[in-house]
This record gives sequence, C-alpha cells and structure tokens, in this order.
Amino acid sequence: MNAPESLKPLDFIDLKSQYAALRESLNARIQRVLDHGQYIMGPEVAELEQRLAAYTGAKHCITVASGTEALLISLMALDLKPGDEVITTPFTFAATAETIVLLGGKPVFVDIEPDTCNIDVSLIEAKITPRTRAIMPVSLYGQVADMDEINAIAARHGLPVIEDAAQSFGASYKGRKSCNVSTLGCTSFFPSKPLGCYGDGGAIFTNDDALAKACREIRVHGQSQRYTHTRLGVGGRMDTLQCAVVLGKLERFEWEVQRRLELGRLYVERIAAASLPVRTLAQRPDRDCVWAQFTVFVPERGQLQQRLQALGVPTAVHYPKPMHHQPAYAEFCCPDCCPNSVKAGEVVMSLPMSPDLTDEQMDRVVSALAHALHPTSAE
Repeated sequence: MNAPESLKPLDFIDLKSQYAALRESLNARIQRVLDHGQYIMGPEVAELEQRLAAYTGAKHCITVASGTEALLISLMALDLKPGDEVITTPFTFAATAETIVLLGGKPVFVDIEPDTCNIDVSLIEAKITPRTRAIMPVSLYGQVADMDEINAIAARHGLPVIEDAAQSFGASYKGRKSCNVSTLGCTSFFPSKPLGCYGDGGAIFTNDDALAKACREIRVHGQSQRYTHTRLGVGGRMDTLQCAVVLGKLERFEWEVQRRLELGRLYVERIAAASLPVRTLAQRPDRDCVWAQFTVFVPERGQLQQRLQALGVPTAVHYPKPMHHQPAYAEFCCPDCCPNSVKAGEVVMSLPMSPDLTDEQMDRVVSALAHALHPTSAE
C-alpha cells in the first residue's frame, strides 16, 4: 500500500468547524447573557435544564459545574458516608473513583467486558457487601452499559444506581436515552464531549423528587433558600455563559448524534474492508454508541502512534492505566483483580472523531492506519 501523501494534520476533535456552523446562534446566545448580566443562575440555566430534561425524558435536570461535580453531588445526595462502598469499574477517568474517595467512601472495582470495555455485569453481585451503598457503572466511549441488568441487581439489594454518562449523552438504550436509565444519571459538558460547552459544565438527571431537591441544594452550598443551609454542600453551579453555549449547540445536536452514529458505522466498515489487524469495539444490538471517542484495539500501540503522528493523524489513549494501577487508588484493589481492564489499557487507541469529520478525512485516517501498520509494504 502506498504511503498517504503528506497533508495538514487533522484535528483529533474538530471544534472549530462546529463553531463555524453554529457561529450565529452561539454568538447571539452569548451576547444575550452579556446584555442581561446575570452570569450566575441566569435565565439560561433554567431554560437549559428544561430542554435537557425533555430531551432525556427525565423528570429533573440539575446543571452543575462539571461532570465531576455531578458525580460528587449525586453521591452526597445519596448521603454516602466514610467507609461506604460503591461498586464501579476501574477502566474509566479518575473522576469516577475520585468522587467516591473524596467523601471517604471505598470504590469496589469490577472488571470490564473485553469487547465493550463496559463493566461486566456478571461480576457485580459477588462484590456486594453490607457496606455497599450504590452501583456506579460507566457508559464508556458513548455506549450505555447493561443498565437493565444492573438495575435488577440493585433492586434485589435495595441499592441506587448512578450512571456515569460523561461520554454517552445522546446515546439510546432499548429506546431510552442515556441519563434516564437509572436512579441518577450524570453527564459532562467538557468541550470534547458529545454535547460540550466552552469550559467546564455538567448535569444530573433523576426522576426522584427528593434526590433532585437534595442535588439542587447541595450545588449552592446546601442552601434551601438564601443563607439557610440545610445540608452540607459545594459551590457547584454551572455558570450562565456555559449554559448559553450548550443551548446554542442544541440547535444541531440531533444531527450531530446521527452523524456520530454514521461515522462509527463507516469506521467499522472501512477498517474491516482494509483487513487490518485492528479490533473495533463491540456494539450491543439493543443500543447505539455516540462515539465520544472512536476507540480500537491495536498491536504495538506506541510505535503505531508515532507513525500515525508522522502522517498527520493524531491519536489518544483512553485510558493507559486502570484506576487500581494508579498510585492514588492502588489500596482499593489487588493488582491482579481486573485483568481485562489492565489488558485494555495496553491496547486501546482512539482515532479522530467529531461530527464534522468528513468521509474523505476518515478515508485518510484508515489509509494512514493501514500504512502505519504495514510500513514496509509501501512502494
């Protein structure tokens, strides 16, 4: 195979093209906030919460300062105490485990399915103890975890479930939207997420009135009304400007979700057609994947990344080390307890993905991948 010609490096996530397509709407939304000057808890906050609740079908949406704050506030609303255990996956970003430990809890790690990288439901029940307070699956890479099975296990033991949906907003599971498939759903609006703002932001979703009330109070320092602090809280509000950005991006979000689904399908087809020694993520037939990252399993990742970089194709690794191999969390699990997570960390690699990636750019990525895997076959 001939080496791809040298071209301008691709963006790993193309936010510039997205802004160009939405410039008028985004600028108008931002200008409206600058004009009314209500930068904290302005009208765009309530508007966004109503729009997002309607989108997911959840009764309540509570916007917060970040995806991390969404997880933290949710655990606080559940009254997590020091020593309480939360079952989760080690193959995730640090925020999942971090929020548990910050409250004095203990993350109990359950290994992943090797083909989806989501938590292996068959291993959860054996990890439940009298100290278990919640189950927190992660809908990794944009595909919702096996939530019905997880909810059934939780119901048998009287446990709430928090979906860490930082990467899966917009995804569907058995006809329901991510963030509305468990007791609480938490997402992130970090700029690279499927629905992102221009800084930090996040949201909590629930159908439980009492939990929604608790989350709303916790995000404003535990206030039930101004200067009446009914519980411990945090400064966890999402600012009005960031809410305005997300409102602007909602204008074409449905198109972006459909484009992500299409790009994922095309990536899988073209990698298969090229007969590359690359394994793509499995997709379950009862759900879709919005591909927050298009992640594949590859051989000799370090060399492959260097070769792709030289061809102008950026890559990333989500994630090189599972949580139980991180120094801050090693005490919570033996090194050998989650072998699939360790193996995944050695072979996963993410390719460029965003709704504005063109078919031609995808062809360039797959061509570069083929050349990088077989550099000596170039003529």
